[in-house]
Amino acid sequence: MINEFKDFIAKGNVMDLAVGIIIGAAFTAIVTSLVGDLINPVIGLILGGVDFTSMYVVLSGDVPPGVGLDAARDSGAAIFAYGAFITACINFFIIAFVVFMLVKAVNRLKSAAEKPDDIAPEVQTGPSELDVLIAIRDELAKGRA
Repeated sequence: MINEFKDFIAKGNVMDLAVGIIIGAAFTAIVTSLVGDLINPVIGLILGGVDFTSMYVVLSGDVPPGVGLDAARDSGAAIFAYGAFITACINFFIIAFVVFMLVKAVNRLKSAAEKPDDIAPEVQTGPSELDVLIAIRDELAKGRA
């Protein structure tokens, strides 16, 4: 059983998966920063500084007016935090688009690397030696007939 486990771990697929998970975790931090620090502020400017995360409706309980979402949750009231959901959806679509663009760029680079640099056009060099010999044979056969 230990040998089977060693064989399983040593397979390339498991190692590739482990590397993919590690790189994915590091990449998540980059994409999260890109969305949170660069893209969301621009969207906020375009929408007039609207911050969806602070939008909520109190379903039951007492929450003083003008209190932020965290304070409203801490008060113990039942909160319908639709703004946080809207923000999560926007972030998802932005992240999905960024990942799509990155995958598209990597695929373009990969296909460019796989193509040969210079593809020489096929040059017509004339008949081969075999073609010439066949033609001579056919002409000799015509002369005998």
